[in-house]
Amino acid sequence: MTTLSTQIRTLFSARGTVMVDVPVLQPADPFLDMAGEDLRRRIFLTESETGEQLCLRPEFTIPVCLDHIASRAGTPRRYGYVGEVFRQRRDGPAEFMQAGIEDLGDPEIARADARAIADAHALLAHALPDAELSVTVGDHAVFEAVLAALGLPPGWQKRLARAFGAPEQLSAALADLSGPPAKEKAENSRPDIVASGLDALTAHIAAEMEKTGLSTSASRTPEEIARRLIEKTELQKVRLPDEALSALKTFLDIDAPLAEAPRRLQDFADEAGLVIDRALVAFSQRALAILAEGLPAASIRYDAAFGRPLDYYTGLVFEIAAPGEARPLAGGGRYDRLLTMLGATAPIPGVGFSVWLDRIEALRGGQG
Repeated sequence: MTTLSTQIRTLFSARGTVMVDVPVLQPADPFLDMAGEDLRRRIFLTESETGEQLCLRPEFTIPVCLDHIASRAGTPRRYGYVGEVFRQRRDGPAEFMQAGIEDLGDPEIARADARAIADAHALLAHALPDAELSVTVGDHAVFEAVLAALGLPPGWQKRLARAFGAPEQLSAALADLSGPPAKEKAENSRPDIVASGLDALTAHIAAEMEKTGLSTSASRTPEEIARRLIEKTELQKVRLPDEALSALKTFLDIDAPLAEAPRRLQDFADEAGLVIDRALVAFSQRALAILAEGLPAASIRYDAAFGRPLDYYTGLVFEIAAPGEARPLAGGGRYDRLLTMLGATAPIPGVGFSVWLDRIEALRGGQG
């Protein structure tokens, strides 16, 4: 692992990055608020002497962005890292090594997206020269544009966008959206309290939390819980027409070589009568930029249903895998809203990726 880490640092330096290290102990709130449900469940939490909620570093993107904001560094800037992360995993130790690049502030979005894929591919090709790597590309922005063009209420758009990248959650959401309204159970849902308004519901939840000994200053406040309950109740009343549901399912079934994907998406939009021109222009520009990087075109596919289970992604998402391996070797994406959410005073576009070094080492061992 030491030799591989050294090689990665050399490779990253040659590709114009500034190597950075961030503390292992991190404030927990940014991860609990922005990293997504899947990662939240696997974080190791602790507490400081003053009661601040902390966690062991579960990934590098948020800490690197926080460090960039705190240092008041200018942009564009490319940060490279190699280090340990800590999170519960079903398929390996909870402490493992990751490496990656966070590319902040480049206004040329298509170029930066393509470079992120090329950087990750170069690292893996160097570490595994005999592997036939495959790249899967998705796009949160195109998915959200389709949802908006279908006329879904904002609450449903938000729920489906949160489920993007989590197939079971997305399937459940689509089933709820297309099925008959769920029957409310009065003894559990208390529709009279939900209908009483935000203030009354917040007060009721706060009282119940205090009665049961739950902290009202936990990661979800009574008001946040009340808003989610009201939103959920309102969403239960909405049903998607069959035509719109069919169009959404047709979109999610699109799976094509990246070179063919812009045409496939345009054909879909024309047939469904959806205006998603802005998202399609950005997608086409990125596809051209990726293909211009010189990667094997046949190994890069666009899957309209592909996402990654982190809430901060806003556009490109991708993973790179080796043949016969169920788990990806690298994954990343674009997160243009993240730095503002973390406290940056002006919007800073960002894109990055990470690689799992333990998975690479396992394959290197298999290659002798």
